[in-house]
Amino acid sequence: MFNLISKAPSSAKNDILSGLTVALALVPEAVAFAFVAQVDPLVGLYAAFIVGLITSIFGGRPGMISGATGALAVVMVSLVVEHGVEYLFATVLLMGILQVIAGVFKLGKFIRMVPHPVMLGFVNGLAIVIFLAQLGQFKVADSHGELQWMQGSPMYIMLGLVALTMFIIQFLPKLTTAIPSSLAAILVVTGLVIGFDLDTRSVLDYLKDMSGNVDATIAGGFPQFHIPMVPFNWETFTIIFPYALVLAAIGLIESLLTLTLIDEITETRGNSNRECIGQGAANMTCGVFGAMGGCAMIGQSMININSGGRSRLSGITAALLLLGFILFAAGLIEMIPLAALVGVMFMVVLGTFEWSSFRLMNRVPKTDAFVIVLVSGVTVITDLAIAVCVGVIVSALVFAWEHAKHIYTSNYIDDEGSKVYELHGPLFFGSVKNFADLFDVNSDPSDVIIEFKHSRVADHSAIEAIDNLAERYTKAGKKLHLRHLSQDCRDLLEKAKDLVEVNVIEDPKYKVASDKLA
Repeated sequence: MFNLISKAPSSAKNDILSGLTVALALVPEAVAFAFVAQVDPLVGLYAAFIVGLITSIFGGRPGMISGATGALAVVMVSLVVEHGVEYLFATVLLMGILQVIAGVFKLGKFIRMVPHPVMLGFVNGLAIVIFLAQLGQFKVADSHGELQWMQGSPMYIMLGLVALTMFIIQFLPKLTTAIPSSLAAILVVTGLVIGFDLDTRSVLDYLKDMSGNVDATIAGGFPQFHIPMVPFNWETFTIIFPYALVLAAIGLIESLLTLTLIDEITETRGNSNRECIGQGAANMTCGVFGAMGGCAMIGQSMININSGGRSRLSGITAALLLLGFILFAAGLIEMIPLAALVGVMFMVVLGTFEWSSFRLMNRVPKTDAFVIVLVSGVTVITDLAIAVCVGVIVSALVFAWEHAKHIYTSNYIDDEGSKVYELHGPLFFGSVKNFADLFDVNSDPSDVIIEFKHSRVADHSAIEAIDNLAERYTKAGKKLHLRHLSQDCRDLLEKAKDLVEVNVIEDPKYKVASDKLA
């Protein structure tokens, strides 16, 4: 329905123009998230510049845009309110250190374990969040400084300009790909507003409304090196560490899921561990340059991809141009109509939302459909990290429940008169109850064999179940034989270790997930 991927070939021109488009869209976003965190707008803009530049150079996903984000801002606000902005800078510094450690220990690979329904829920939920965030642009401050919905002609003009922006973005690529359609839409709408002197809100109006300061501006100087002014002691560490841990987790989850999404769209593959290190280095830099830190931004990343940005040059260009706006061109950027930027973000929403998920609802298992809806809802209500964790946990429990029912035995009496239980299916914490119910200890003959050739012992719960079953047969005065258990399983058995029949050639070799082996 809505074309998400630019048909323009990858080139330096496309990357530079795409970077310009992203830089223009970054300004109101960075300002808005700074206000959410209750810090100065420049703290958010500096974060967008620093994080955007460093991750573009050193990160693991060319074409992905990073900066100040709402997911982090909503966590930061309570720290700022309670302890002040200096503690925020110290927290961001520690957050970066934790992210670098995650990359060094190659923890980024675990993002590949996120199930596809969780990914769909993440994308849909984030699209809804981006949409809801844009609705705030349709509010103006009244005489008491309270934000109220627009009324009358200002609302109609705003809606008309948003619709024009979306029209240009959707249909210009059918005529030419010489210039990114989003950039063209911003320039055309800005030209119309200035040329016809239309009464509509600009970036400067938004900045004044949000700050309550008629002299508000995005103009500023270079970020200054600034060691956080906090006591470097244990008490400070206990204050900032919980926040740093949560921020590091949210930042990495959002960044790595965005990386995975861009991988799928562009049919290329990023490096998740390198992205962890890049994000961490960027946030460490933010912590000592008075910025609020950040992570990947799915909205701006989609603008970049849709505008033809594919290489690191696009992200570098966006970051440097953003700094240029702050230093030299604040007045020009403040003139841009909010309607143009809202229209760009609405197209991002339409392109990001997985509309195909509606068709999938009747084709996928009900549990997968439930996970998609659950993750989308939790993303909107709480935050991304909680939503993804909830989705992964629910998916894992569903998986365990389904596979717990797949364990069964084929029973027969062999030539020696022994009863053989040929076990099939995985033996793990979810299936141990079903496993115990497969055996009739009282009615079995005096000699019993359990054949594990077609089964897999997965964890220590399974080992305990085997031990307990062996104890039941022993108490009943019956002889039990355990065949084809791996060496690590035999090492973990306590009560049944003497019942295992060892076959060096045929016995499998695998590792049981158990703390005892660590």
